[in-house]
Amino acid sequence: MELGIIGAGNMGSSILKGVITSNFLVSNNITVFDLNQEKIEKLVKEYDVKKVKTENELVEKSNIIILSVKPNIVPIVLKKIKDKLNKNTIILSIAAGISIDFIEKNIGSDKKVVRTMPNTPAQVMEGMTAVSFNPNIKENEKKVIFKLLDSFGKSIEIEEKLMHVYTGISGSLPAYVYVFIEALADGGVLEGMPREKAYKIIAQTVLGSAKMMLETKKHPGILKDEVTSPGGTTIAALKALEDGKFRGTVIQAVKACTEKSKEMAQE
Repeated sequence: MELGIIGAGNMGSSILKGVITSNFLVSNNITVFDLNQEKIEKLVKEYDVKKVKTENELVEKSNIIILSVKPNIVPIVLKKIKDKLNKNTIILSIAAGISIDFIEKNIGSDKKVVRTMPNTPAQVMEGMTAVSFNPNIKENEKKVIFKLLDSFGKSIEIEEKLMHVYTGISGSLPAYVYVFIEALADGGVLEGMPREKAYKIIAQTVLGSAKMMLETKKHPGILKDEVTSPGGTTIAALKALEDGKFRGTVIQAVKACTEKSKEMAQE
């Protein structure tokens, strides 16, 4: 297998790191391209991958091509490479709002297309990636794609129409979590806790809470109840959150994000 990555930004670099660290592929089977030569040289030096001068050179060397460029650049790249693509090459896009149909219209409906949306924790190998396939992707190819995506976190197949909702509950979620952590730390500082200690305490607790939910497979409501004693400190805090319309605000945030994603989409 030969993997090509077009775009050497944060996500492209994170995918490259995951693929090599997990031993999914060795560096000699990976080719990278970016207009920014400084970024390319950094990846070549760090991971000993191959580099090329043009997108078409990369296409000629690759079985799977990851489009790790901004959404507005995707049609430009597709126009450049469409004549070099064959029916067995898999195009995997991580660009937000770019539909499978949009890609097919640019390169042909006979091509193999995968639409994904990872999130930024992929940079520390804990990403969550949603994936949708066009009908040309075979079952054995799906397994390969899942293995690739799992090299930098976890992945899940969803209907493509749910990609906008996925943006609201995962793609943008890290930002919500960071705001929550920052607000908690502000509360700690208000009550006398040094900020750096507060950040460390809160981040570990968020990490542990998420891991506990995944490993115990318990409903979040049950886990919440297990922390909440009658007349205790936790129920007092939860009441304050409810008084501040915490749940309703979070739901509205997901709705706003989902609607904005739909507005920005290139279907």
